[in-house]
Order: sequence, then structure tokens, then C-alpha cells
Amino acid sequence: MAKVGRMKLGSEGLKVSVQGLGCMGMSAFYGPPKPQSDMIALVHHAVQSGVTFLDTSDIYGPHTNEVLLGKALEGGVREKVELATKFGINLADGKREIRGDPTYVRAACEGSLKRLGIDCIDLYYQHRIDTRVPIEVTIGELKKLIEEGKIKYIGLSEASASTIRRAHAVHPITAVQLEWSLWSRDVEEDIIPTCRELGIGIVAYSPLGRGFFSSGTKLLENLSPDDYRQTLPRFKPENVEQNNTIFERVTEMAARKGCTPSQLALAWVHHQGKDVCPIPGTTKIENFNQNIGALSVKLTPEEMAELESFAAADVVKGGRYAEEVATWKESDTPPLSSWKAA
Repeated sequence: MAKVGRMKLGSEGLKVSVQGLGCMGMSAFYGPPKPQSDMIALVHHAVQSGVTFLDTSDIYGPHTNEVLLGKALEGGVREKVELATKFGINLADGKREIRGDPTYVRAACEGSLKRLGIDCIDLYYQHRIDTRVPIEVTIGELKKLIEEGKIKYIGLSEASASTIRRAHAVHPITAVQLEWSLWSRDVEEDIIPTCRELGIGIVAYSPLGRGFFSSGTKLLENLSPDDYRQTLPRFKPENVEQNNTIFERVTEMAARKGCTPSQLALAWVHHQGKDVCPIPGTTKIENFNQNIGALSVKLTPEEMAELESFAAADVVKGGRYAEEVATWKESDTPPLSSWKAA
């Protein structure tokens, strides 16, 4: 198996494995929760393989994924990993709301610490941006949590370039998490350059297009009725056939390269730069091992361009999210002056 190296994530001192493990699908959103003992075995296998950067959130379950990871971290495993979790999506009366007010930030952090069974979170992300609360106020509370030793580093997820700048001015942001894959490239225009200018690490979630680059339309044949991907525009019948042509082209190129389509798609993300850490999720050890294999796939600039041509913006059909969730994305928060006046 390929050796998993280490990288600096951002400029604040955090070091992580060059590939992480997204843990969401073990407990939520991608069908029913998987057997706990199998998932703990997978986490332990990942850590032994050198993948030590684990990614979760309090909304996964909700809460059950953090509890699962807490169990997996027992017996000395905690000391071997870099643990990231997130706050900001609250389920109240069956409805989701985005919250970034100080009281909520603090309560969410305490809840995550308890479920994970730890006393400090390595990287704490705001999962989605609360457009009612100035970002300076949210980051101000996170800064206090750092001073109290409850978190080490601050991250943002799905934030706009201007929100990232404003947040970074209050306290250095270590990492920004965003969807980045062959077929999700809108971040390249504004957000990636902003992160690079400010020395912020980039964490790419869904680098395999939510599993699409593993098996194309076959993926859809095996989705359970409650799988969240059923709601995504790109997986809808009217879009999926056209999108499958992308998968077919990637598959042809992978055959030439002597790797799998998912390894090729993942290698493309790795080749974006030494400041990028993809966090593919999986629930199977065999798929995890395959993802590690992506680290051995080398791509020339010509091959990168060829891959990108398969998934050009006019080829990909359907948005990243259904409409109601798309409204959460990359909006700015009110100015700080409005909060003080309130």
C-alpha cells in the first residue's frame, strides 16, 4: 500500500495526513447507519495505514457519528489522530437552522467534546455560515474557546471569500472545507485563491463526487430510499445519463493509466497543490485501501487538462445541492457594527 505522507494544513502549525477520512457516511445521510463494530475497525485500519485526519460533525446522525468516533478513539487512539468536527447546523423541531451566535457556539463545542470523549478538538469548523450573525462575532467566541484550551484551530466550511477574509482578520483560520472534485470546480475562481493568499489550508470534501466517480450510474442502483443523494440534482434521472458520460471517459483514461476511476479522480484533487487535503469518505476497508492507492497515481499537466475537459462546466448537468440547501451556501454575514447596535 502507498505510504501516506504528512502535510502542513494552513500556517498555524497543524499537521495532518495528506489524505483524510470523511466519517459522515458511517452514521448518516448515505443510507442507514453501518454496524458500529465494522466502522470502529475501519477507523482503526485507517489510523494504522497512516490516515490520521478524521472528519465528522455534530449534525451527522445527529450526534451519532461523534459518539461512534469517541468509541473508536478509546485505548490510546486519540493521541494518534487529528480530529476535526463541526458546528452550526441545528435541528430544532425537525427543522434545520444555521446558527453562529456565541451561546450556541459554546454549547455546541461542549456537546461535541462530551460525545467524542475528549478535552480538546484539534480543528473546529463552522459547518455553514449564519447570515444573521456577523462572522466576527462567531470567530470571537471560537477564539475564546482556543484560549480556554477547548479547541486548537479554527476552520470554516462553505464560506464566501469575503467571509473568509473577515474571519481571518479576527483570528487566523487554519482550514476551509469545500466541495472540490472533477465535477465541482466553482471554488477555483474566488475561494481557492483567497485561501492561498491568506495561507489557509484547503480540505476537499466529496472529492469522488459523492461516490459517482467510483461506479457511475451503478451507484444509483444500490442507493437506499433514505439516501440523501436521491435528492441531489446531479443524481436525478434527467441529468444522470449525461453525467455518466463523464464517468465513462474517466474510466477509459483510468484503464490506460492502470488504476481505477476513483483513484484517477482522487489523484486529480491531490495534484491541485500541497495545501490541499482531500477527505474521501467510505464505509468499506477495501474502498479505503483503493483510495490510498490514489497517492501513487502520477498525472502530467496534459493528463490533468484531459481529465478536466471531460467534466467541463457545460457538460455537468445539475447543481451541487437541491435548492433549499443551496441557499445556505457562501453568503455574507451582516457587518459587525449592526451587531453592536442590536
